[in-house]
Amino acid sequence: MRTTKAAVLEELGKPLVIKIIELPELLPGQILVKVFFSGVCRSQLMEVRGGRGPDPWLPHLLGHEGSGQVIAVGEGVTKVGTGDEVVLGWVKGEGLDAPGAKYRCDGQMINSGRVTTFCNHTIVSESRVVKKPPDLPRDVAVLFGCALPTGAGMIFNELQPTIGSSVVVLGLGGIGLSALMALRAFDCSHVIAIDLSDEKLALAKDCGATHVFNPLRDNVIDRVLKLTAGGADACVESAGTVASIELGFALIRKGGGKLLFASHPPEGETIRLAPHELISGKQIAGSWGGGSMPDRDIPRMHKIFCDGNIPLNRLLSRRYRLEEVNQALGDLEAGTVFRPLIVMDHSMDVE
Repeated sequence: MRTTKAAVLEELGKPLVIKIIELPELLPGQILVKVFFSGVCRSQLMEVRGGRGPDPWLPHLLGHEGSGQVIAVGEGVTKVGTGDEVVLGWVKGEGLDAPGAKYRCDGQMINSGRVTTFCNHTIVSESRVVKKPPDLPRDVAVLFGCALPTGAGMIFNELQPTIGSSVVVLGLGGIGLSALMALRAFDCSHVIAIDLSDEKLALAKDCGATHVFNPLRDNVIDRVLKLTAGGADACVESAGTVASIELGFALIRKGGGKLLFASHPPEGETIRLAPHELISGKQIAGSWGGGSMPDRDIPRMHKIFCDGNIPLNRLLSRRYRLEEVNQALGDLEAGTVFRPLIVMDHSMDVE
């Protein structure tokens, strides 16, 4: 391949621009991948909207979860070979940690990180791919690039709920729903889902939630504290706001309750917690990718979800063409989709 189609972030707060970009030669540790599907994560939404502050890398590519097939490998790559189908994700795994590729378009340099997926073809680091299990569908494989390693990883790797414990999942995007589905592997007394969308709450019931609450009509703090006799043992927060992190902290019990969050409030915002709540035994911690090790956890999680007949495909509620990526971002921002899925069109590929 010499060129490919990609969505480029040229200016913060502006729509992504679809461009034909030139592919550079592979450096050691880099892999050229034909992208089949890409997910759209709230992290990219925040980046596009400028929620992370000044961006010194503009213009650049985006996307950090996808599935595809290896077209070529650079020097030193041993983990995968040409023809292998792979899961692409942002969490660092095994293999060479090559730098992001530098593309060109009309004489302009286009930057990228070690993985990008809003493009028909991408150059990624060996450390950001894992061989796709043969029986894992290409579209569902996208979830193993971010949503599942983070959401399910928070449950399997970090919280590991004990028998009879109570767990709240606050925010039912891709990460929250992944955490909820992972909880089906544990014998919890209460699995409580909280979201502003009744559609998402209905799905949560189907995915194992014992109770669902909508803050627009329910006094969530009163309901949860009463249901759990003083507070939940744990809360997974992924709604993405300072207010939701503070709410999650209010929902856990004193004397050992733990709030674990993986959300991304805008840069500069801070959470406010009462110090007495902390010395009373409440715990709070952030999660970096659910503590996942992709090469270990992707095959393991795939087996757990298959054995449990857990309907991961229900998280992929709507599909978009690459040219519709800005609509996908808008729908994610509005909360009308669980996990937008970008379907790449390779009908016009020229090698």
